[in-house]
Amino acid sequence: MIALVSLSVLLTCAVSWAQGKVSWTLDTVLRQLDMQSKTFRSLSADVERTKVTLVVNDHSTETGSLLVRGDKMLLQMKAPDARTILRTGDNLYVYTPGLNRVEEYNLGKNRTMVDQFLLLGFGTSGKELQKSYLITLLGEPTLDDRKTIELELTPKSGDVRNQISKIQIWFDESSWLPVQQQFNETGSGDYFTVRYSKIVRNPSIGESQFKPHWPKNTEKSRPQG
Repeated sequence: MIALVSLSVLLTCAVSWAQGKVSWTLDTVLRQLDMQSKTFRSLSADVERTKVTLVVNDHSTETGSLLVRGDKMLLQMKAPDARTILRTGDNLYVYTPGLNRVEEYNLGKNRTMVDQFLLLGFGTSGKELQKSYLITLLGEPTLDDRKTIELELTPKSGDVRNQISKIQIWFDESSWLPVQQQFNETGSGDYFTVRYSKIVRNPSIGESQFKPHWPKNTEKSRPQG
């Protein structure tokens, strides 16, 4: 059955290639994401995050680096607001060196919701997206000389919609990994975008990268909620 689905996607693309252009539909995009998710293991990338606050027309940008392997994630943001966000299984750590403090969270029942923000698009299958979102194919824009597929995701969960009304995600057609995401906050109209560059698919990343490494005198806190 899997072979038949894969063949169907390839035949659809082959017809478009023969006409000189790949014309994607939402169905073929979701099938392609299903196929690509089966071979995704890890990722490394540089990150640029921009928060836009409309009422004061403020744009604040920060940069960092990202490692992903399975359900593990290491996000290291640079100064002036340096911090490290480490996700391993149900554990989430937020380390702020300027405060010499690490906040430790047990995700528990909130794990799925957190993944929708931290790991969205990194090996996510089309079927997984359909479970959590209403999906619209917006087009095939070019970003930084890369052909992309742009999807609009509307969360099905009321809890998620209370925070994020819509998400836009741009997949690089050559790697089927996100090159940009935009999260639109509910009510305020504010949003933040995340751009990814120097993306490497399936690099070898050692387990030690996902171990907590804080100075011994770091203050530890376990916020509730």
